[in-house]
Amino acid sequence: MDNWQAILSVITFTSVIILVMTEWIHLTIAALLGALLLVFTNVMTLEEAVGYIGNSHGTLGLFFGVMVLVRAFEPTKIFDYLATQILLLAKGQGKRLLLGIVAIVTPICAVLPNATTVMLLAPLIPPMAKEVGINFVPLLILMVFVANSAGLLTLVGDPATFIVGDAVNISFTDYLLELSLGGVIAVAIVIATLPFLFRKIWNTQLDNLEELPHPQINHPRALSFGAVIVFFVLLFFVVGETLPVPVSPAAAALLGSALALLLSHHSKIDSVNNILRDVDWSTLIFFMSIFVLIGGLEKTGVINGLSGILAAILGKNIILGSLVLLFFVGILSSVVPNIPLVVGMVPLLKQYIVTVGLAPAEVLAQDFQGQFPPEVLPLFYAMMFGATLGGNGTLVGASSNIVAAGISEQHGRRISFKTFLHYGIPVMLLQLLASALYMLFRFLL
Repeated sequence: MDNWQAILSVITFTSVIILVMTEWIHLTIAALLGALLLVFTNVMTLEEAVGYIGNSHGTLGLFFGVMVLVRAFEPTKIFDYLATQILLLAKGQGKRLLLGIVAIVTPICAVLPNATTVMLLAPLIPPMAKEVGINFVPLLILMVFVANSAGLLTLVGDPATFIVGDAVNISFTDYLLELSLGGVIAVAIVIATLPFLFRKIWNTQLDNLEELPHPQINHPRALSFGAVIVFFVLLFFVVGETLPVPVSPAAAALLGSALALLLSHHSKIDSVNNILRDVDWSTLIFFMSIFVLIGGLEKTGVINGLSGILAAILGKNIILGSLVLLFFVGILSSVVPNIPLVVGMVPLLKQYIVTVGLAPAEVLAQDFQGQFPPEVLPLFYAMMFGATLGGNGTLVGASSNIVAAGISEQHGRRISFKTFLHYGIPVMLLQLLASALYMLFRFLL
């Protein structure tokens, strides 16, 4: 491969990441233009670009399915109802309000992508907080921390977690057995910081609870059928890959979305056109473009070269490698959005374990469905924890952070980079330290 193509791939990928970080251009436009630049300069053909997108069909299918599934039940007002219950359960105490946010966001983010959950629940926090006279910015920041942390509870809770898990063929059940405790620890760290980081609200007595609007659930019959659909989707998440005919999480989510569309159309609670129009196509196109950019780095040999550097530094030391990756990816993920970060790191890490002789070359194949050597899995686990928890560090670390900031600004308050940093750095560092101890005692020692 010509050197100029490798240099162009690196410059294009780096430029896109800088544009995403600085928000000079909308992230979808930046990524799409970068991907098209590689095509039009013949670094790769259009057919090859589509091939790289197709190789990540599991991630894209899961996101699309969940987006449609959630949007289909929006007319029932179930999410408005749940948000009101957070305040009512607080019973006048700020500490109960904070714990209520943790309690309601955690289980939802364990099964839905965290950015989707924040997109649904965050708009309900500002008006509710204004009703009882408290600043809603810390509440939104807390929701982001919980959403990002709870994403580690299951394989499908965070996009970064799913991308890494899918790359090394971890099943939903294996993830629950091996890694969910790490998610529990991450959420526990957030709870432990509440009396200190959110001290003012923790000690507040809330007023005017009687004046709160009380949204009613609409279309209860359709919601009941919807609950059955969601139950079976979650069931397939857990047992689908162990069936005689395996069903992946992406396939389960797509089936659930199709049934939700059928239910919405048949019950006339919403039209198919409205639901599909509101799907976050921008995020999906962003993902597809990033996969093409990473494909450019892979095709031109950049990833292979970087893996050699990693091999020279770490050798075959899995313990050192895992801890270095945990903190390196965690800190990097606080300033680089975690999704493009892990998309780029996965092939680099795969190439590294092959280069140092820890895994056979077969694992580099895009269609490899076998098991990775157990001794190398902690490296990928470390990347999961680092990428997910590092997103709590700064305002640009995760897509859910950006969503919450946009919603806050719409309601008259801007979450500044400095404000988020005040809350985020302590939480991120504590979570990374706790994750390092968990990794050491669970997998490395």
